[in-house]
Amino acid sequence: MTLRPALALLIALTFAGSVPGAHAQDSAAPAGAATTAPAPKYATLPLEPTATEADAAQLSARFLTRFHYDAQPLDDAMSARIYKKYLDQLDGEKVFFTQEDLAKFAPLKTRLDDAIWNKDLSGPFSIFNLYVQRAKERMHYALGLLPKGFDFTKDESYVVDREKADWPKNQAELDNLWRERVKNDWLRLKLAGKDDADIRKTLTKRYNTLLDRIKQLDGEDAFQSFMTAYAETTDPHTDYLGPRLAENFDISMKLSLEGIGAVLQARDEYTQIREIVPGGPAAKSGKLHVGDRIVAIGQDNGPMVDVIGWRLDDVVAKIRGKKDTTVRLEILPADSGPDGKHELVTLVRKKVVVEEQAAKSKVIDVKDGDVSRKIGVIELPTFYADFAARAKGDPNYKSATRDVAKLLTKLKADGVQGVIVDLRNNGGGSLDEANELTGLFIDKGPVVQVRKADGDVEVEGDDQPGLAWSGPMAVLVNRGTASASEIFSAAIQDYGRGLVIGEPTFGKGTVQNLVDLDRFAQTDSEKPQMGELKMTIAEFFRINGGSTQLKGVTPDIQYPKNGDEKDFGESTYDNALPWTQIPPADYKPVADLKAYLPQLTQMHDARVAKSPAWKLMLDQLAQYKKMRDKTTISLNYDKRLAERKELDKIQADFLARRKAIDGDAVPSNPDSTLDDGLNANERSLKSELKAEKEAKDAKDVELDETAHILFDAIGLIQSNPKLAAEVLPYGGKFSERTVAAAPTPAAASAETRTKP
Repeated sequence: MTLRPALALLIALTFAGSVPGAHAQDSAAPAGAATTAPAPKYATLPLEPTATEADAAQLSARFLTRFHYDAQPLDDAMSARIYKKYLDQLDGEKVFFTQEDLAKFAPLKTRLDDAIWNKDLSGPFSIFNLYVQRAKERMHYALGLLPKGFDFTKDESYVVDREKADWPKNQAELDNLWRERVKNDWLRLKLAGKDDADIRKTLTKRYNTLLDRIKQLDGEDAFQSFMTAYAETTDPHTDYLGPRLAENFDISMKLSLEGIGAVLQARDEYTQIREIVPGGPAAKSGKLHVGDRIVAIGQDNGPMVDVIGWRLDDVVAKIRGKKDTTVRLEILPADSGPDGKHELVTLVRKKVVVEEQAAKSKVIDVKDGDVSRKIGVIELPTFYADFAARAKGDPNYKSATRDVAKLLTKLKADGVQGVIVDLRNNGGGSLDEANELTGLFIDKGPVVQVRKADGDVEVEGDDQPGLAWSGPMAVLVNRGTASASEIFSAAIQDYGRGLVIGEPTFGKGTVQNLVDLDRFAQTDSEKPQMGELKMTIAEFFRINGGSTQLKGVTPDIQYPKNGDEKDFGESTYDNALPWTQIPPADYKPVADLKAYLPQLTQMHDARVAKSPAWKLMLDQLAQYKKMRDKTTISLNYDKRLAERKELDKIQADFLARRKAIDGDAVPSNPDSTLDDGLNANERSLKSELKAEKEAKDAKDVELDETAHILFDAIGLIQSNPKLAAEVLPYGGKFSERTVAAAPTPAAASAETRTKP
C-alpha cells in the first residue's frame, strides 16, 4: 500500500524514522530477562480529553485571536475552516470515513469554536475516536482479503492520488476502494518476483503492524491533531506543539539533548538502534551497535520494564533523562534471532550533541584545462542555536554562525579561492542566526526588516565590522530553502555580495514566536503539561523592500525546477499571507554582479549543454515528473508487467549512463532502483543504511556545476582588474579582518525560532 497523507498518524507511529534517544557504558551486571513492569495502556476507546488539554486549547485561542500577526476571531466561520482542516489531517485521501460518517459530523462544523471557548472537546474527540475505529476496521478488512488472493486478469484500475477525490458514499464503496488498495499492494510484490505465500506473509505482517500502531494512538494524539488543525487554519506556519513535539523541536533548534547518544527507530515490534552518535555515552561504551534491539529499560536500580511493542516516543522518553543519571538497557544483539541471549548495558546520561544537522565543510578541486582551483563548500541544514545556553552565558553554546565562522577559518587555511554556502532543503530556524551569519560575509549594515502586527517596522542587521570571508561566494538554493535561509540568500543578493544559484525558494516570509503555555497557566507540575504554541507574530522583508512571502528568492542563475512546485511551497497553501512591499532600508550594495552575470550564465549554459551528467539529471527529472503526474494505475498483471519492463529499460539506461560518468560511485545492486513492493521499515536495516550511503555518496551534479560557476567567476576576476573592482565586495579593496568565532548579542528572544 502506498502510504500517503491519509495515514499520517499511522506513519508517524510506525515509520517514525529516526529519533535521537540514548547512550551506553560498561556494566558488570549479568544479562537477564526483563521483569514484568506494566506497559503503557494504549487506545482504550473512547479516548477522552483531559482538563489540562481543554485549558491549553482555550489559552491557545486567546493568544491566536489577540496576538497573532493576522488575528482572526474564533467564530462559526473559523470553525468551518477548522473542521475541514481537521478532516484533512485525519483522512486527507478519503480512505477511512464515508459520506455517511460525515453526515453524522455535520452538526460539529460550526461548533468547534464553542468547543474550544467552552472547554468541551468531546466533539473533536468523537471525530478522532471514529477515525481510530474506522482505521482498525480497514486493517481487519485488508487482512480478510489475503486468504483468497486476487484475479489480475481483470481490466481494473486504481486511483493512487485521492487528495481531490470525494469520500466514498457508503460502506460498500469503501470496501471496494480498499480491495483495490490491497490488490495493488499484492501486485507490486508480485511484480517484484515474490510468490503468493511470501506476499501473503509480508502483507499480513504489514497490516497487523499498522493495526498495532492504530491501537497505540492516544488522547494526546487526538488533541495534537485537533490543535494542529486549528493552528494551521490561522496560517500555514502557526502550529501547536504538544509536550512530545515541543521537546523534539527544542532538540532540533539547539542540536543537543541529555541522553545516551543513539538514534532509534521502530521496526516491527522492536525499537532498534539505527545510529550511534560519535562521542556520546553509547559510542564510548562500545557495548551498543547499529541493529541492536532494545527489549527492556530500567532507571538506576529500579525494575526493568519490557518495552517490546511500545511506540517509539514512549521508549525514547524512558531513555532520555537528566545528565549524570543512570539508565539500564536490556539488548537483543543485532546478529541474534528472537530467542538470542540478551545483554545488559548500563549507561550514564550525558549531554549529547546531534552533529548530523550541524554545519559541515569540504573542498572541491575544480579543474578546467591546466587551471585548478579549490572551492570551499559549507553545508548548513538548519539555522540552529541553543537559546538557553546562550542566555546563561555558556561560552560553548551551539550556534550555526559560530560553527560556520570556524569552518571559514579552516577553509581559508586550506587555500580555497571561493566559498559556496549550500542551503538546499534548509527549512530555516533562528532569525537571529540568519542575521549574524550574513554578518560574516558583509562588513556592516541592515540584513532584514521585520514588520509586526501593529505595522511597526524594525530593521535588524550586522553592526560588527569585518568579514570572515571577503572573497567570491555563491549561495546554492532549491525549493526546500525557506524562512531564515531566504533571509540570508536575499541579503546576499541585495548587497550584490555573492551569486544565488539554483531553484526559486520556498516563499516563507513570516516570523514565529514560541509561547510556552505552561508559563501562563497556574500549574504546579514541573513536567510540561500544556505544550507550546508556535505563532506567527511578524512578517520579514528584504532590505530592498520586497518580500520573500509567496515569491521566495529568484536565483541569479536558475537550475531546472524539480517539478514539486505545484505541491510544495508557500504558494500551495490556500491561506498563505499575500505578497506585499515596504520602503527599502538604508543600505548600499557592495558590488554589482550584473557586470559578469551574463558571461557566467553563458558559460554555464555552454557547459551543461555538453555535460552527460547534466543531461542525465534532466532526463531523470522528466521521468520523475511523468511518474508523479500519473494518478491512476492498472491492476491488470499483463499491463503492469509491460509497464514494469519499460521502466526497467529506462532505469537500466540511467544506470549505464551513470556508470559511464561516475564509474565505481554507482550502486552495486541495479535492482535497488526498482520498486520492490516493500514499505521502508520492511527492508533490512543493513540494506536501508547501504542505500542511504550510496545516495549520499552519489555525484552531486548541481553542487559540482555551482563550483564550476564560481571557478569561472574567479577566472574572470583574476583576468580583469576593472571587473574585479565591480564584482568584489567594497570594490575589491576591503582588507579582510579577523572576526571572532561569534558575536555575543543580548540573549535571543523566542521570536528568532522560525521554521517553515
